[in-house]
Amino acid sequence: MATLFALFLSVLIIGGALFSLIAAIGVNRLPDVYSRMHAASKAGTVGSGLLLLAVGLHAGDIATFGRAFAGIVFFILTAPIAAHLLARAAHKVGYPLSSVSVCDEMTK
Repeated sequence: MATLFALFLSVLIIGGALFSLIAAIGVNRLPDVYSRMHAASKAGTVGSGLLLLAVGLHAGDIATFGRAFAGIVFFILTAPIAAHLLARAAHKVGYPLSSVSVCDEMTK
């Protein structure tokens, strides 16, 4: 049973690390500030959530798991909203969309 638990934790850690890597690659490779923000908020939230879940489960302490769970909830509630507000502010200031973007629905 301990081996199965360790395997489950390993899958969570590897999954979290892969999502974090995807977020970092997206921030470096995507063409404009809006796409970069999307990659950082979505994949970064999932990656950090998986890593916090693995830490909380590995600790074996209910207090540590509670703090990790509170961190997961905090990330889920704040990261996408903050990215949306930053993208809206960037649009209002005048940051241009990439040339590969199809349409700008914020101008309507």
